[in-house]
Amino acid sequence: MFTGIVEEVGTIKKIIKGQHSAVLTIQAEKVLQNTKVGDSIAVNGICLTVTAVFDDSFAADVMHETLNRSSLTHVTCGSLVNLERAMAANGRFGGHIVSGHVDGVGKIIRIQRDDNAIWYTVQADPEILRYIVTKGSIAIDGISLTVATITPKDFSISAIPHTVSQTVLRKRSEGDLVNLETDIIGKYVEKLISFETKQPSSSTTITKEFLTQYGF
Repeated sequence: MFTGIVEEVGTIKKIIKGQHSAVLTIQAEKVLQNTKVGDSIAVNGICLTVTAVFDDSFAADVMHETLNRSSLTHVTCGSLVNLERAMAANGRFGGHIVSGHVDGVGKIIRIQRDDNAIWYTVQADPEILRYIVTKGSIAIDGISLTVATITPKDFSISAIPHTVSQTVLRKRSEGDLVNLETDIIGKYVEKLISFETKQPSSSTTITKEFLTQYGF
């Protein structure tokens, strides 16, 4: 599990492409501390398993499914990526629950400055937008951000300069693709409601009316 608080920005050092997969070698520094083979590191919000650790980098396999659902298929040698190690049990929960399982990609369609903030508007498919709510959490390339506004076709976030400067957001331009992971809580609530609807004889007390009454 991750929190969406990026630890550092790494650089794609090497890419070995298979027929439907890839092996990435990523240059880094901070995330290498105490990292060993088998550990998880989020790369632009995608949970990857470390397969090798070197003095200045680590390697990870990228599966076919991951390439299909994420923007990793577009990275090249020299590309910058957000990096975050899996959350330690004794760590602070600074962002929100991020599983590292990307729902899909969105496209940045507008970047605007507003005093000391920078607004990013991201176009996304309805299947993703259905789980996004105003003032809710969204992970963009693994960065925990708060949704400011949402329309039927896109949503916007407002980032502070520190977040932009410490992540790959500083390199993003209009037209770029970004990885999106919606808040997992909404998916579980939907599943529970769907299960209850299909099985009216169930003894569970969790209903749509119950969740609405208590603010869900």
